[in-house]
Amino acid sequence: MTPQPPLLRRSALYVPGSNARALAKSATLPADTFLLDLEDSVLPEAKVAAREAVLQAIAAGPFGRREVVLRINAPDSAWGADDLRAAARSGAQAILLPKVESAAAVADAARALDDLGAPAGQRLWVMAETPRGVLEIASIASASPRLAVIVMGTADLAKALRLPGAPGREGLRTALEQCVLAARASGLDILDGVYADLADNAGFLAECLQGRALGFDGKTVIHPGQIAPANEVFGVSAEEADAAEALISGWAAAGDGVAVVNGRMVERLHVDEARRRLVLYRAGQEAKLP
Repeated sequence: MTPQPPLLRRSALYVPGSNARALAKSATLPADTFLLDLEDSVLPEAKVAAREAVLQAIAAGPFGRREVVLRINAPDSAWGADDLRAAARSGAQAILLPKVESAAAVADAARALDDLGAPAGQRLWVMAETPRGVLEIASIASASPRLAVIVMGTADLAKALRLPGAPGREGLRTALEQCVLAARASGLDILDGVYADLADNAGFLAECLQGRALGFDGKTVIHPGQIAPANEVFGVSAEEADAAEALISGWAAAGDGVAVVNGRMVERLHVDEARRRLVLYRAGQEAKLP
């Protein structure tokens, strides 16, 4: 499958749909993506009101060029069908499905969006947050052309796996790697899970660095203070952009399929990656503009 064009998803901020203050403030924050949440962060008695609040927030259009994703309740829940119906005409760029455990769940949601007249460009995202979901992630990742992103739900997954919560996430490593492989095999982006200890800045930074080393495109975050570190770790620096430009120029000057640039053998695959990184660097620079 042909990978989708590169999009900037260094940081994706969860925003509780029932928190009017958080909804209003979120649009002023430098996250690349806003995950407006109707699921875990909203109490059952507040879910209908939260849905209306989120729809109003999206309609007001305060997010500018940033990506807006609506996390709905599970389709088989008491609120799921109404959430999906509302999301289809909400104006959100994507809809995030929680606790996905089968390709059929994705295909069913995609068919429902088609039936509801959702825009062709509205994408589906899926949470990988249960053992069954991780075991089925390869088939889930290829279930629909609408699918664009896998989001790790590491807190729920760690609980289900009965992990002790040791630093370094050793118990999650196999699942994280398996999901990255599935994402890349289907041309999807993938975002790492949240870091819950808001007082542990060093731990958050270490987990971002680990996530980037594992191949993640960005980090889901739960506090404004986590946005800037995630943007830095998962972004492309000026030095990396300069190196990418030099690699592309050196390869083009060689005039054949293989070149040596600064002592390194360069093939087309390296050039393709350099071009991708330049797109993301320029997007990051544009994101700094008012």
